Amino acid sequence: METQKSVKQYAKEAKLRLKNGFWQKYHKDLQDEILKAKEVGVSKSKVIEYYKDKTKEDFKSTAQKEEEFYIKVKKILDEEGEISNVLGRLTDQEVFNNLSYEEKQRYSLSLSEKYLRAVERYEKEKAMSF
Repeated sequence: METQKSVKQYAKEAKLRLKNGFWQKYHKDLQDEILKAKEVGVSKSKVIEYYKDKTKEDFKSTAQKEEEFYIKVKKILDEEGEISNVLGRLTDQEVFNNLSYEEKQRYSLSLSEKYLRAVERYEKEKAMSF
């Protein structure tokens, strides 16, 4: 069951992109690629079109990862209910073990926020299934 995102969810995602410097990096990368294209004789419009398509694909990939995460959370909640070590089970140990102390804290906080959003969605979906 796919639910529509609310304006609030879109706003949170946009705020996160701004906070993480996504658009500044995007603009810098685009300008760098335009300069490289000029040197080789490729049209500026082709580079811009490529970046538009690439950005759409990146957003789709992010949405797909969020859906996969939700499915993991849903499976845990359906089979075992709310458990005390859920974050440990959802943690990607290979990624987590290669992070610095500060990065581990950010990762854990981010994972916790994602989990809470997934639980909220789960509860809404469960309430709607009659």
